[in-house]
Amino acid sequence: MYSPSFPAESRNFVDLRSDTVTRPTPEMFEAMLNAPLGDDVLGDDPTVIQLEELAAKMTGKEAGLFVPSGTMGNQLALASQCDRGDAIIIEEQAHIIYYEVGAPALLAGVVTFTLPSERGAMDPENVERHVLKRDLHTPGTSLICLENTHNRGGGSIIPLEWMREYRAIGERHGVKVHLDGARVFNAAVALGVPVVDITENVDSVNFCLSKGLRSPIGSLLCSSQETIDKARIWRKRLGGGMRQAGILAACGIVSLTQMVDRLADDHARAKRLAESIGTLPGLSVDLSTVETNMVLVNTEAPATDWRAWLGEAGVLCFPVAAHRLRLVLHGDIDDDCVTRAIESFGEVSHRCTHT
Repeated sequence: MYSPSFPAESRNFVDLRSDTVTRPTPEMFEAMLNAPLGDDVLGDDPTVIQLEELAAKMTGKEAGLFVPSGTMGNQLALASQCDRGDAIIIEEQAHIIYYEVGAPALLAGVVTFTLPSERGAMDPENVERHVLKRDLHTPGTSLICLENTHNRGGGSIIPLEWMREYRAIGERHGVKVHLDGARVFNAAVALGVPVVDITENVDSVNFCLSKGLRSPIGSLLCSSQETIDKARIWRKRLGGGMRQAGILAACGIVSLTQMVDRLADDHARAKRLAESIGTLPGLSVDLSTVETNMVLVNTEAPATDWRAWLGEAGVLCFPVAAHRLRLVLHGDIDDDCVTRAIESFGEVSHRCTHT
């Protein structure tokens, strides 16, 4: 999925393609200007160190590692916790499988057992049935991979009690649990709990600073010191070592200290948008699925047609299925933007039903 060749702001679009399109805040620019710097590959950038320690503390882990992207964070977690030829258990539409270009096979060299789910939440009993013991014929399961919130599930949340069950399965079988928590702070805010209530149930967690938390670049992998030490080697091996990375880490500190609670605004605007769009002819929305900052809109006409029509009306979004659009709310979308989006959807719906 690629954006148009022109900048969204040049035509005053309401950009609902993703929460990755957010711009840094004034506080972030100020933090970048004043950040003390070193060389992160040499381990002496004080701002990176501060960010990694903050992330580890918030997630309840021993250590953190600042990485350029969520994809890298996930792949470092696999490579540092699995041996080549090991098996992982993962949901069948997980980002790690669907959007990371075959990296689990190419980099970590793992066998993937993909399981069905209910909007990203795998049945714990089914997960346990697929845990394999290593023998002459069978790869051993070394990692259970979760995604919370779930992208293709429309920002869906894995229930806390299921997170605890996955943890218990791992402990029973000596299997580690990794969380692709790209939007785990959205899940925590929606549940009304500190993020550690979710992350305490996993051995490693990757989360993005560059989505709802509004940093321009970067993710954090948090885990045990042993896993992070291995992941740091993998980061260097993959070309992810950055030098004066404190320029970017400064934004991440702002994200984690100032941008978490405001995610509730994105969730509220998503509900408002969903409630209005779902009443329009030619469209439908299952309001029970709007748990965080995403809205999945079912369309009678092809979703690609709707994307084109909405683009002409000033709204950018992505089709995620033949008759489904995904709308993502974020910090650059205020109440006025939501009103404009609702009006644009209404204009297109009226035009389509009167031609």
